[in-house]
Amino acid sequence: MYYFKSFIKFQLIMVTFLPSLSSNAQNVVDYVNPFIGTSNYGATNPGSIAPRGMVSVSPFNVAEKKDKGWLSNPYVFGNKLLTGFSHVNLSGVGCPDLGVILLMPTTGELETDFLKYGSTFSNEKAIAGYYETTLDTYKIDVKTTATTRTGISKYSFPTGKSNILLNLGLGLTNEEGAMVKIVSPTEIEGMRNVGSFCYYKAEESYPVYFVAQFSEPAEDFGVWKKMAKYGGPEGQWMGYNGQKRFYKKYQKEIVGDSIGTYFTYNFNKPTTVEVKVGVSYVSIENARENLEKETQSLNFDQIKDKSNEAWNNLLSRIKVEGGTEDDKAIFYTALYHTLIHPNTLNDFNGDYPKMATRETLNTSDTRFTVFSLWDTYRNLHSLMSLVYPKQQSNMVKSMLRIYEESGWLPKWELNATETTTMVGDPAGIIITDTYRRGIKDFDVELAYEAMIKSANQLEDNALRPGIKDYLSKGYLTTKTTKSGSVSTTQEYNITDYAISKLAQEIGKKEDTEKYAKRSISYRKLFDRNFNLLRPIQDDGTWHEPFNPNQGANFEKNLGFIEGNSWQYTFMVSHDTKELMKMMGGKKAYVHQLQKVFDDGYYDMANEPDMGYPFLFNFAKGEEWRTQKMVNELRSKHFRNVPGGLPGNDDTGTMSAWLIYSMMGIYPIVPAEPMYTLSTPVFDKITISLDGNYYSNAKLVIEKVGEGTAIKSFKVNGKSFKNYFITHDELVNGSTLKVIMK
Repeated sequence: MYYFKSFIKFQLIMVTFLPSLSSNAQNVVDYVNPFIGTSNYGATNPGSIAPRGMVSVSPFNVAEKKDKGWLSNPYVFGNKLLTGFSHVNLSGVGCPDLGVILLMPTTGELETDFLKYGSTFSNEKAIAGYYETTLDTYKIDVKTTATTRTGISKYSFPTGKSNILLNLGLGLTNEEGAMVKIVSPTEIEGMRNVGSFCYYKAEESYPVYFVAQFSEPAEDFGVWKKMAKYGGPEGQWMGYNGQKRFYKKYQKEIVGDSIGTYFTYNFNKPTTVEVKVGVSYVSIENARENLEKETQSLNFDQIKDKSNEAWNNLLSRIKVEGGTEDDKAIFYTALYHTLIHPNTLNDFNGDYPKMATRETLNTSDTRFTVFSLWDTYRNLHSLMSLVYPKQQSNMVKSMLRIYEESGWLPKWELNATETTTMVGDPAGIIITDTYRRGIKDFDVELAYEAMIKSANQLEDNALRPGIKDYLSKGYLTTKTTKSGSVSTTQEYNITDYAISKLAQEIGKKEDTEKYAKRSISYRKLFDRNFNLLRPIQDDGTWHEPFNPNQGANFEKNLGFIEGNSWQYTFMVSHDTKELMKMMGGKKAYVHQLQKVFDDGYYDMANEPDMGYPFLFNFAKGEEWRTQKMVNELRSKHFRNVPGGLPGNDDTGTMSAWLIYSMMGIYPIVPAEPMYTLSTPVFDKITISLDGNYYSNAKLVIEKVGEGTAIKSFKVNGKSFKNYFITHDELVNGSTLKVIMK
């Protein structure tokens, strides 16, 4: 368990217990530090969540800073004012949304202005599935945990007047549109509109429904609107056989913006109140059923233990030996972060909202949501295929449902809405990669149909804007798009490579050749004068003036989205050998790639160049550069502290990079079931393989020797000199030994 105590001028991090893996009582979940990434723009939060949970109970401490800048998460380590605990949140996302359904316990006279009732907080503690803190102003201890669809909180109140506030006027983007009804002195139900991801598409907002149940009946209760209290009890309490019973039917309902409810108590001794909040994207009735089915007769500690056990079971799929205690903490925290998104959308009964129209549909599998695919196609889904193939299968099936419901595969889907954030057509890359890794229990013909549609539809193409120019010229021009003409072309190329490979798998020879040819059209954008990719104008001439450095740090650039030419040129790993030739051979290629790092162009916090350290392995004799660079970047950017991520975790993408890097393998070519090799951090890594998909029970990666450089490899005892290994060779090999010198 990780303990954080805030001081006025600095924060002190105290790790009270981190057992070694050699202990018989070892639970790998004990290494998870949920505070990693909660500062330095990691955009994670330390709140309670179950694996792939719909609900997370996060401390919300950004309310006073919302109007002072871009805030994409409900919690930033070091912020002092806590204004509640939100129940639906995103983790590691660079755009604001959700952060709603905020509960806040207080004491004393009722106050409904969050800037006045907010409190400093201290003694934070967090493990997987559990968070606690103390509200300094009120001397209230708060503990939270969660099931998949329900958040559970315990508020330990002192003697005297106390309140529990439900504020529906706070969130990270859309502050408008809510309804709440007091069902009884122990229950509230309602809804809150959300859906202004990145502050876009407010007109496409949608409801999230909730039911909150309290273990203690309130003595006074009511609602407020725009911070003005009104209401109050319309019934009375009376004693009957030692129990309190409500004898007058009472309903209080309000609809509007910036609304909330309050429950007030007068405790004659210190009292703990437990609050359960069930959530659904379908209905209030489903939210109530989610709450009842998942919590049943379990108490808080039992739910906390079940959540922790669920995390431990999943995290234990990979066990590591050797390394430092901090190495284990950042490794297992990274694995924890990859198991948050994509998360569950469907209710306990299988109901979920249809894309866009939000009609109620039903599934017997898990309908996943939060598909940040521009990020995750690069590494996260291949990791899921290796370690959690059943989950990955359901993710692909969810993508295919989205296609059936909306007519398009997802790009950046969130709670049955398409945000259309970022560029490219990434879902097909993931589908092909999954299929080629042996996970084939989905409708591949339907998947191929969906991929072909976005690759060819000329009008109103939701996934490939500018496709007419792409098909006629082979690239997008600076007229086709005002941002990212080169990088978008590259993204289309990678998806076409994936289509070619899937076509080959299912026996479509003509398509195999057609899309393979389309996948290398980026070559037309290669300028030998710069040895880099460069945007082209509509008339076929180079864009002038051209500054290959321009575009980093979100600087506007016609050719590249969120990056510059240095950060994108090498993002063609499916065609590296040809790029090497175009640059003048291996020596020139290595020189140009090394400049990315030496001249400060490399950005660890962004996706396009994140695989660059592994590209030196394509140049025989230069593999040492990969080993050196990966180790340096890992040590510099990933640490066991709140600022221990280099930037937004991007729904687990940064964490997946770290996991692979620490295991000494990396899926360098999208849609290609292959890994390139580097130095493992740990002496031994044991991955439990799912017998429904793989014939071996486990995969072992061992580091042998005390040196710092790789001498050779052995697979099942046989020498293996190549720095690339296929997925089949790896999972069927049982043991990969990395011999150090």
